[in-house]
Amino acid sequence: MARMPTVPENHVETAYPSRFNDYDRIAEGYTAENETSLLNAYYERPAMLELAGDVTGRRILDAGCGSGPLFHALRDRGAVVTGIDASAGMLELARQRLGTDADLRVADLANPLPFPDDAFDDVIASLVLHYLEDWGPTLAELRRVLRPGGRLLVSVEHPFMSTLMQHMAGEKPTYFETRNRIEEWTMGGQTAQLSFWDRPLHAMTEAFTAAGFRISVISEPPFVPEAREVFPEELREIEPTRTRFLSFLFFVLETESA
Repeated sequence: MARMPTVPENHVETAYPSRFNDYDRIAEGYTAENETSLLNAYYERPAMLELAGDVTGRRILDAGCGSGPLFHALRDRGAVVTGIDASAGMLELARQRLGTDADLRVADLANPLPFPDDAFDDVIASLVLHYLEDWGPTLAELRRVLRPGGRLLVSVEHPFMSTLMQHMAGEKPTYFETRNRIEEWTMGGQTAQLSFWDRPLHAMTEAFTAAGFRISVISEPPFVPEAREVFPEELREIEPTRTRFLSFLFFVLETESA
């Protein structure tokens, strides 16, 4: 199957030079793509909501909320949601979607978070950690703001995906290294360079456990059934009986109960 464009649900601008991860520049085009894309609307977002389960009354931090599609879905399901993002432009679009009373704050996941200890029942980091070179400080902060027994739900680019792309391009795969990758995206007539950090599965799981999380779920979920009707060309190489493709990897992590 040909590689589909990687369009992260959420994002964070880290301490890279300003030319990287400028979501303010592509905010409107990115949001339009996110609303209806195969990877976001018919795969990643439904999978994350399925993993979240019943969120009625739960205090949830949407870490890297972007323009707020996941925030909106969680709130509709009864959650009390706070959203953070490094892009003021994306947050402005989120306010237009969610209303002026939505709890939205500019915050960078590479820095300490503006919340007290044990502030949330769940944190959702949807397609955001792969922007960070060092997961340690961020995971420690996310662990700090979760209550005992809380959950961290994570989706990231599948660790084998970039290796597969290297192989298909005739390059020597570097799966076991943590390595930087730059992509140029053009959306809404604007172009931005995105900086990603690819790492092997063992590096991910070791970072989670080192931060004090217990891994309860590792998931490679299916896309939703209606995706075949909406995206027949993109999915034509997948046999009708199959409902999965190699794209993202999902984790449900838990903190120890008090």
